[in-house]
Amino acid sequence: MPPKKLNLHGLPVVKVSRRGANRLKDGHVWVYRSDIAQADGVAPGALVGVVDEREKFLGTALYSSSSQIAIRMISREAVKDLDSLLRTRIQEAIAYRERMVRDTDAYRIVFSEADFLPGLIVDRYNDLLSLQVLTQAMDIEAVRQVIVSELSQRLHPEAIAERVDPRVRELEQLPAQSSGLLQGEKKNTVFAMNGVRFHYDVLGGQKTGAFLDQRENYAAAAQYARGEALDVFCYHGGFALHLAQHCAKVTGVDSSRPALEVADRNAALNGREIEWIEANAFDLLRDYASAGQQYDSIVLDPPAFAKGKSNVETALRGYKELNLRALKMLRPGGILVTCSCSYHVSPAEFLGVVTQAAQDMHRNLRIVENRTQAKDHPILLAVPETAYLKCIVLAVS
Repeated sequence: MPPKKLNLHGLPVVKVSRRGANRLKDGHVWVYRSDIAQADGVAPGALVGVVDEREKFLGTALYSSSSQIAIRMISREAVKDLDSLLRTRIQEAIAYRERMVRDTDAYRIVFSEADFLPGLIVDRYNDLLSLQVLTQAMDIEAVRQVIVSELSQRLHPEAIAERVDPRVRELEQLPAQSSGLLQGEKKNTVFAMNGVRFHYDVLGGQKTGAFLDQRENYAAAAQYARGEALDVFCYHGGFALHLAQHCAKVTGVDSSRPALEVADRNAALNGREIEWIEANAFDLLRDYASAGQQYDSIVLDPPAFAKGKSNVETALRGYKELNLRALKMLRPGGILVTCSCSYHVSPAEFLGVVTQAAQDMHRNLRIVENRTQAKDHPILLAVPETAYLKCIVLAVS
């Protein structure tokens, strides 16, 4: 008897190889283009049914005609009504944050695959929302309308802005466009993390405007920091402003003058006196270490050094150099908070280069806390790509 034909509600079908099917069966949600066995006539961004080589149904996915990640699973079931599913997923993402997030009005609401909405990022900054569209499927106008409508209905923001990553749009073969407001007129607000206030420009700065993934690490660093503190790659002053609650003197270093100008405004907003230095971090640390400059607490929070696997060795050398210089500058009993947001550098590799730096400097390190990204950036157990941030708090002797 032939197998019963599955009702896919008229969805186009993508067939994946055995390797691709096994990947999905193991719980991952991506299949790479090299594992697509058949995708005849499937439109860019289409909702598709996914089957294995024996035509066994594996779930429903969003298709990309250009990305190396050809399909991103959105459900293990056959999806009849995508609009309804999108609305439900957004509601579930909001409910998750309501349970998990504390002491802030700024947090990530939707974290792509980790919220089962692949290709969509949404951040909240008080009364403003900032979103990023990362795939062909999420860029379809009907999908955009559902997303904006549901966010507006559930969260009632003063405005919703879209932050555009030109490189992503190019990779997805999407038409070029600029960042801008999708709804409302308000562009600026003030938000709070752990009792510290920050200015926010919905169309300015990096990423969607701030580093919300470090929010809980800011508070952890402040808990242990003391004395004279140095925040390297300080950006808008996230760590520096938290350290200032407990440290006698804080210095923030960044190569971006506009970022430091915002950091200074944030310091004034909180009534804090912080020294801001515009400099290349590597050069400054080398010069300060050579000059015998000493601190009680140092934070290293560099940008991602490894954008891909080919950059890992170079990234590891960069991390070692930074940590080596910082350890040379720390007084006995000092605190080092060292971070990496490079997904391609594993936690073991990162800890390894910190260990090597300590050995080279003949310093003993104790791990006080080994941390990751804040809870509003959830880590999906079967999708290791959702875990990227490393933050180690170390006591140095």
